[in-house]
Amino acid sequence: MAVAFAIANPFMSFAQNEDVTDTLQRNSAILNEVVVYANKFPELFKHVAQFVKVIKDQSALNFQANSGDILINTGSLFVQKSQQGGSSPVIRGFEASRVLLMVDGVRMNNAIYRSGHLQNVITVDNMILDRLEVLYGPSSTLYGSDALGGVVNMYTKNPVLSTINKMNVSGNAVVRYATATEEARAHVDFNIGGEKWASLTSVTYGSFGDITQGARRQSSYQTFGLKNFIVQRYGSTDSAFANPNPNKQSPSDYKQVDVTQKFLFQPKENIQHILNIQYSNSSDVQRYDRLTEVAANAPVFAEWYYGPQLRNMIAYNFSANKLAGFFREIKLTANYQDIEESRITRRFKNNNKDYRWERVNIFGFNADAKHYNGKNELHVGVETSTNYVRSTAERVNIVTGTLSRIATRYSDGPTKMSYNAAYAQHTLKINDRWILNDGLRFSFVKLDARFADTTLMHFPFNKAIQNNVAVTGNLGLVYATPKNFRLAFVLSSGFRSPNVDDLTKVFDTRTGYVVVPNTDLKPEYTYNAEINFNQYGEKFSFGGSVFYTWLKNAIVVDKFQLNGQDSIIYQNIKSGVFAPQNKAKAYIAGFSLNAAFAIAKNTSLDAVFTYTKGKYTNAGVTVPLDHVPPTYGRVALKHDNKIWLAEFYTLFNGWKLIADYNPNGEDNGQYATIDGMPSWFTFNIRGAVKVGKNLSAQVLVENLLDRNYRYFASGISAPGRNFVISLKTSF
Repeated sequence: MAVAFAIANPFMSFAQNEDVTDTLQRNSAILNEVVVYANKFPELFKHVAQFVKVIKDQSALNFQANSGDILINTGSLFVQKSQQGGSSPVIRGFEASRVLLMVDGVRMNNAIYRSGHLQNVITVDNMILDRLEVLYGPSSTLYGSDALGGVVNMYTKNPVLSTINKMNVSGNAVVRYATATEEARAHVDFNIGGEKWASLTSVTYGSFGDITQGARRQSSYQTFGLKNFIVQRYGSTDSAFANPNPNKQSPSDYKQVDVTQKFLFQPKENIQHILNIQYSNSSDVQRYDRLTEVAANAPVFAEWYYGPQLRNMIAYNFSANKLAGFFREIKLTANYQDIEESRITRRFKNNNKDYRWERVNIFGFNADAKHYNGKNELHVGVETSTNYVRSTAERVNIVTGTLSRIATRYSDGPTKMSYNAAYAQHTLKINDRWILNDGLRFSFVKLDARFADTTLMHFPFNKAIQNNVAVTGNLGLVYATPKNFRLAFVLSSGFRSPNVDDLTKVFDTRTGYVVVPNTDLKPEYTYNAEINFNQYGEKFSFGGSVFYTWLKNAIVVDKFQLNGQDSIIYQNIKSGVFAPQNKAKAYIAGFSLNAAFAIAKNTSLDAVFTYTKGKYTNAGVTVPLDHVPPTYGRVALKHDNKIWLAEFYTLFNGWKLIADYNPNGEDNGQYATIDGMPSWFTFNIRGAVKVGKNLSAQVLVENLLDRNYRYFASGISAPGRNFVISLKTSF
């Protein structure tokens, strides 16, 4: 097994008041005070070998356009976008179904999470978030399948009990407006607290218009990103017209509403019951990247959009601590999710409109318990999650109303996938300086997918059945001194079992390219070695990283044959046949650096930089691994006191040369320049002020120089100069 090192990378903030600071702020007692939830139970940061980035700054959480933008603006995580209504986090070169998303302890990844790019993270309302944690590196011991690159853990605010011996009502209201994205959002939450029970209600509505991209382009790419046409339909004919403002990316608009309702019952100080209900629903979300495609000097699509994306969740959580028995802490979570997605497409000057719908119902349960014995802590748990998938499709002639059959995106018969596991995590506090972490997980994943109708695609099979068993673990050693130096060595493994999207998908990710099922897929595994260290000082703090992750049976999309043919006619287009396949060898390696300097009281300069590289080799041929971002980072100068804040910062990305693109995967070279994705940087200014006790305002100017840029693998350009104002009042 290949072994190398990885060092985690904190992003440090120096603000002084807790309500506007990052948890990992520079502090003389940070290693003895910072609490993280990476191990599901609260634990001191210095006792956890895996690096965890914590975002607790309420302005960073609640004053963003969506949850994906929180990650973008840290500068320590890369995020891909195919449309405005989307954000796909990338952790150490892993993305989509290889990164696990969690909300309030509930697994969001489901059986149809694809390996390409996802927008599901935005269905978690950032305006009600209390904290966000990013776990770097394989995390399968506690979190199971999909946590190859890491975990994004999102925690929403909980109801608060009254402390004044009578019912107490409090709340917040936020409005936010942005010019370049035509964003208008409004949020309200209110808490009703009694002595033993409390209720928290949150509602957020957002409307986003077409994005205006930056007008200042690099001299070599004066037309990059311009949207020169818009499609309109008059009567029964599609026509392409000149876009009056080619910098306006039309259509890229959407709307979204998010509702969270929580009830808390606390009969005793050490026992809590929480009922958590979440609802997120969008309007149609335009798939902007596909709507820019041109063939024979004409648009490829007249319509391409995601139908309303619906996420319903209801979860019951029981927690108890300070218990007298063998287990001192217990957490139980039972949850149900109802997910609905759809894709609607119609080609230019074609009357046939194709609808594909997916519905996923998920039943999940987790039980975790923790035992303390002197220097030892033992955490054991069990987990089960069962997904029921229904995939349907039809074609409608929008002129005659005639209905006809088309291939479904996934298997059209009964389809079920279940995740089941038992795991244990152990911590040994050897002495005041040395801490040992070790853990083991046994997982059993079962998939049963049936193809009821194979006449359209002529599959040589009618079912896909898999029973996969995986054993994963981690071993970490932490050295922490009283003078705030921390050094951790970590070995860890992760796995991902092929899901319904991997095994049964039929879809054209671009024109002339169709992905078909491959029922011979096996689970993919990662083996990771890393070192992470931090030195916190009164004036200067720093850290660094270098990591290596080896992939076994890595699943990548490559050329394939269906019924002995390397191309087929799909949706009336001759298309090359591709399929997910387990490749022989793959690796991802890289490093990150960070530093922070306290220039004066309440004034700081900090920076973060990340480099990642990945390749896979099959049959003696080595090509770049897809999803691996270019260099990226952030530099910020900030002054923060109890009344006002001022910050000047830059976000930047390096070049991603076309030679470093994966030729057959999800890097979307068709949306880059002929040379690849150019490097870029933005200048940004943020100011915030507290007006009295209950009112605060924030003004932000993003991309001050109005530069035109696009994130690697993205099909939509970022906003140009963007004026943003946010107002928040509390009551």
